[in-house]
Amino acid sequence: MLKMPSFQALALGACLAAAVAEEQPTKFVDIVDIVNSQNAGWSAEVPTRFGSLEEVKRVCGAVLRGNESFREMDTLKTHDEFWAGSIPTDFDVRTHWPKCTSVSGHIRDHSDCGSCWAFASTEAFNDRRCIATGDTTLLSVEDTLSNCGFWKCGSAGCGGGQPGMAWRWFTSVGVVTGGDYDDIGKGDTCAPYSFAPCAHRTTPSAKLPACGAKEYPTPKIGSQCTERSYSKSYSSDKKRASSAYNLGSVKAIQKDIMKYGSASAAFTVYADFPTYKHGVYAHTAGARLGGHAVKIMGWGTESGQDYWLVANSWNDQWGDRGTFKIVRGKNDCGIESQVSAGTVRASNEALVI
Repeated sequence: MLKMPSFQALALGACLAAAVAEEQPTKFVDIVDIVNSQNAGWSAEVPTRFGSLEEVKRVCGAVLRGNESFREMDTLKTHDEFWAGSIPTDFDVRTHWPKCTSVSGHIRDHSDCGSCWAFASTEAFNDRRCIATGDTTLLSVEDTLSNCGFWKCGSAGCGGGQPGMAWRWFTSVGVVTGGDYDDIGKGDTCAPYSFAPCAHRTTPSAKLPACGAKEYPTPKIGSQCTERSYSKSYSSDKKRASSAYNLGSVKAIQKDIMKYGSASAAFTVYADFPTYKHGVYAHTAGARLGGHAVKIMGWGTESGQDYWLVANSWNDQWGDRGTFKIVRGKNDCGIESQVSAGTVRASNEALVI
């Protein structure tokens, strides 16, 4: 196991300090009681998607810095460009670029696979590409998950990966088009996601089929579109980013999102996070479960608490219609320490600035 860098240890200090108690709650109902009995700034409920903490662990697929599998690449530099303008108190990618709301506001579901790293990166790239080009076509998480593998991305597919490395793959190889599971058979994209939305704990309100007994295996799509009626070949359908980089501060994240669109982020998930319903989340109770990747699409302030506005990939029945708010400016759970993004060209000639 690699030794965690001191700056990362400090960044996660607030979360780790709260998780070192000898006894931690292990049932969602107990966690919900703890959170809702405190003035935590957010409300919790027993999730319909998960039946146990173990089921959450197996879909926590983001490899965090400090993990022995993490790959720190010199080619992925920290980016903080000059910005002369002021940063507004609130910002939302969905409303700032309304023509791309069908893309940026679309909540997806990574099903019972640790593919959150592929969703967070592909979705953020999708948002930025729509903003740069006006194209509202969904990009293929299936392609990223299947083909951005160990040697190219340091990923293990459903076993986990790094959003930052996926961004680098977008620049060198690119990703094809592809919608959700429900888009299979339509023939309007190259490789839709092959796993259906599901829930481990089905209730009448969940409206989702039960997941399997084990985590799904990584799909293998190779170099051909899975939609045989799609009009383009796999190679000709590739969409590429122009650059990939890390964002190393709150202001850098905000400036970059204001200029280009959503960014990818990886953070530590604790046992209380799956119970989130609404409000501004901050780790309150429960032990560490693993790493998770999401899409930051804005920020704001609620009841005096600064927050990031984030899209999850656990479908729109989880949290606040598939989104959540998390404390901004305190690097709660490491949300600000592993953020990645990139730029997109509107054409082969000019980079959109």
